[in-house]
Amino acid sequence: MISVFGSLVGDEEIANAISCMKSQWMGFGSNVPKFEDFFSKKFNVPHFAMVDSGSNALFMAVSLLDLPRGSEVIVPSLTWVSCAQAVIIAGHKPVFCDVDPLTMNVRCEDIEPLLNSKVKAIMVVHYAGLAVDLDPIFELGLPVIEDAAHAVCSTYKGKPCGAIADVGIYSFDAVKNLTTGEGGGIASIHAEWIERAKRMRYCGIGKSGFEAAAASAKGKVRWWEYNITEPFIKMLPTNIAAGIGLAQLERLDALQAIRENIWRHYQFEFTNISWIITPVEAPEGDRHSYFTYCIRVPKRDELAHFLLENEVYTTLRYHPLHMNPLYRQMDVRLPHCEALNEDALSIPMHPRLSMEEVDKIIDLIKKFGKVNSL
Repeated sequence: MISVFGSLVGDEEIANAISCMKSQWMGFGSNVPKFEDFFSKKFNVPHFAMVDSGSNALFMAVSLLDLPRGSEVIVPSLTWVSCAQAVIIAGHKPVFCDVDPLTMNVRCEDIEPLLNSKVKAIMVVHYAGLAVDLDPIFELGLPVIEDAAHAVCSTYKGKPCGAIADVGIYSFDAVKNLTTGEGGGIASIHAEWIERAKRMRYCGIGKSGFEAAAASAKGKVRWWEYNITEPFIKMLPTNIAAGIGLAQLERLDALQAIRENIWRHYQFEFTNISWIITPVEAPEGDRHSYFTYCIRVPKRDELAHFLLENEVYTTLRYHPLHMNPLYRQMDVRLPHCEALNEDALSIPMHPRLSMEEVDKIIDLIKKFGKVNSL
């Protein structure tokens, strides 16, 4: 079966993971600050902290805003469930908005009609790694959370996605462009917010036990007594995850080249096929991450079943959240999200794909169109 998403790890990632286990230092350890420093320098993200998952990073991001309890946060409906869950768990209400049918990104014009005195923040998602047009959204004057889970290698007007707004997050889970097995990151334009995030991720404790013990050499007598700055859940990344991430950062440019080559091949083969709407390219001055390749087609479900029968797994990312009964907003009409729910399809895009597999996918999609007179 050809998988729709995936990552590529090699001997370096395996060696780093084994090294952590052999040293008996598998939890939070020295690889974490090394990863943070490497990541910050590679992507020009000056204020960055690693955490244990992208989903937890979202919850931390919302928490860092210190919004009045019960605030409304605008969230695009076409996104992963963690975006809404983070808002709810932080004690607020997600208000879902529509997206651009071509870019699948939220726009200022989708947000403005929803603004009222209860709305205290806006969450944007760089869908598939294509940067949201942020400047008009910033002009609305509200704090902005960037979900850059798909966009670790993306830029907006030369700036790194995830590190442009008040606060942003990254995901390093098993299928992302940069994987640590499971992990996430948080960035901010405010240096003090990231210092606070580093305390928050350890249950709000200012220093770890090891750091406190080291301080005893400098005259602190009761070194085991730690200062809890605020209540928060544990979000510490592991030494193993950071070690895998260090190896991934070393090879990331090569992995991105594979993704871009697959993207270009799809675009060349599909752009002039009348029944396929292909994804939008990044504007000049921006950089795409090529996280996923999402087409829009008639008979989407039939195509998905046809591909599955031929050992090609596809899916839709994502089912619009406003259509989920949990959020009690099913009476809201978001026509673009609802249309995408009926005809959008994510096809395989990841660095483990061979070009023979890519050609098989292309040939099968063309065959489906021919058989169905599309």
